[in-house]
Amino acid sequence: MFVCVLNKNKEPLDMCHPAKARKLLKRGKAVVHKRYPFVIRLKEKKETVSNHSYEAKIDPGSKITGLTITKGNNVVVLSELHHKKGISEELQSRNSLRRGRRGRKTRYRRCKFPNQKGQTSSFTTNRPRGWLAPSLGSRISQTENLLRKLMRFIPIDSLALELVKFDTQKLENPEIKGVEYQQGELNGYEVREYLLEKWGRKCAYCHEEDVPLEVEHIEPRSKGGSDRVSNLTLACRPCNEEKGSLFLSEWLEASKKKKSKRYKTISSEIPKVLRKRKQPLKDASAVNATRWALYNKLKNRELPLYSQSGAKTKMQRIKSDLPKEHYYDALCVGDSLHWNFFTDQVLEFHATGRGNRQMARVDKYGFPKQHTHTEKYDKKGKRKGHRERKKLCNNVQTGDIVYALVPTGKKQGTYFGRVSIRHNGFFNIKNHLTGETIQGVSWKHCQVVHRNDGWDYKRKSRAVSSHG
Repeated sequence: MFVCVLNKNKEPLDMCHPAKARKLLKRGKAVVHKRYPFVIRLKEKKETVSNHSYEAKIDPGSKITGLTITKGNNVVVLSELHHKKGISEELQSRNSLRRGRRGRKTRYRRCKFPNQKGQTSSFTTNRPRGWLAPSLGSRISQTENLLRKLMRFIPIDSLALELVKFDTQKLENPEIKGVEYQQGELNGYEVREYLLEKWGRKCAYCHEEDVPLEVEHIEPRSKGGSDRVSNLTLACRPCNEEKGSLFLSEWLEASKKKKSKRYKTISSEIPKVLRKRKQPLKDASAVNATRWALYNKLKNRELPLYSQSGAKTKMQRIKSDLPKEHYYDALCVGDSLHWNFFTDQVLEFHATGRGNRQMARVDKYGFPKQHTHTEKYDKKGKRKGHRERKKLCNNVQTGDIVYALVPTGKKQGTYFGRVSIRHNGFFNIKNHLTGETIQGVSWKHCQVVHRNDGWDYKRKSRAVSSHG
């Protein structure tokens, strides 16, 4: 994997090979600027002229966003952004706590929300046009923050973005003929990609996976069924042939008479297919809602911005013989089909945040926790159920990555991982690889390697095609 290089003024230069970076560090011509991602900084003065053009390619996703950096046809960085989870649940929890507190403390204050049937809100909304929910807006912010972080270390001069996942005109009007776009090479990719996402890439009836799937009409065309996407599903070859021109109600009655495990699964799944056939694809709707907002954010960077549809991305990936991965989807945003991989490692950026500002610890009912033990109260009789205001303890804070060498005692050994501080000076260290937590390591043995910046960093090997 190539190494990011900065000059003496902390401006990005061309990336270099790891062997060259080791030589510069060994000869004292460079120092380690950052561990995650690994960046070195030259001690001597050097111009900031880049001899190559670097392009960042982004494939937005609901849970994971792929981000790849290329130099011509050379792939230098493969990465995945894992979006923060549980934002909606945290907001709902905070909302319920505040409502409960309002009922206990300020019961005569008029509410800001409709609490009776037919009642409108007491306050007018100030939401601007194009407002997104925090759970959606956070994905855009995390993607933009990661791109900004990488642009500080890599001279990126162009961007590519997968803008739309599905072509809605093709989905809603499949009978239109004579349109050049529909008769082109993308014909059929939009519908198949939508169905794969909606039905979980498995047979909708028997849940068979890793088999060839066929597009199947829920209401048979021979009996008046249409080609609209709401009438389509995915089925394996045996289920497709067995259903044939039957209505689902007829096939359900025939399947109930058979005793095998497969037919029991089919009988239980047919009612679910009928309920799900007209339901919108939640993740796809959320991602499609955020793609344009992300596009407008990237457009403001005044860099060349290229965009294409997800169906074309899939076609490019299949032609390039690459497996289904988020970083490969990002790589295939563009026209090139042949790549030279200069890295076999995939960087994982997990958005964790920097904690929260809640000072009082509460129980599941929303009340502050009370301690019955006398040692849980201070000299003035005040309950110690609140968090400490100080973030730092001996220049270490929760979330920092530390290296600890304990020479003697029960905790003797070498530890490396994220730290959780205690204000008595004995910390907990969670190992990156094993997930094991070592408790009670003194701050005197801890050396900070990387400060907490709201991200967790991991690595994995890139997937290789089974044909290659």
